Amino acid sequence: MRQNDLSPAPGSRKDRKRVGRGDGSGDGTYSGRGCKGQKSRAGFKMRPGFEGGQLPIIKRLPRKRGFTNFFRIEYNVVNLGSLNIFESGSEVSPEKMVAARLIKSLRHPIKVLAEGDLQHPLSVKANKFSAAAKAKIEAAGGQAEEVGYAAKSS
Repeated sequence: MRQNDLSPAPGSRKDRKRVGRGDGSGDGTYSGRGCKGQKSRAGFKMRPGFEGGQLPIIKRLPRKRGFTNFFRIEYNVVNLGSLNIFESGSEVSPEKMVAARLIKSLRHPIKVLAEGDLQHPLSVKANKFSAAAKAKIEAAGGQAEEVGYAAKSS
């Protein structure tokens, strides 16, 4: 085989369409652009989402617009009232919360909120506390300790 014997595969190469070369070619007169109008002109460009002056769908459906914060931190939320299942004076760690099924996993950091009342003193360890929750834990004679968060896939 020589270099002059090489040729592209049949059908892989196609000549460009030569428009505006007479009516006999099939693409004469208007060159496949129809009659008049914005889309028939040279240099025409339409921005994405343009609907010819009609109110675009992106404006008609406001719920579809907006912004998603990729840096948002999702927390496992634990309410203070649900910590009453632990014995008085015990230490409540994130692992114990998973075991007690207060949270599903340690994939997200844990935040303790002040919903409900604490009946007895507990030593609670979590990644975040609301100010009111911290005050309620300390008022019940317990202590709230913030621990650092390291993502775990359990």
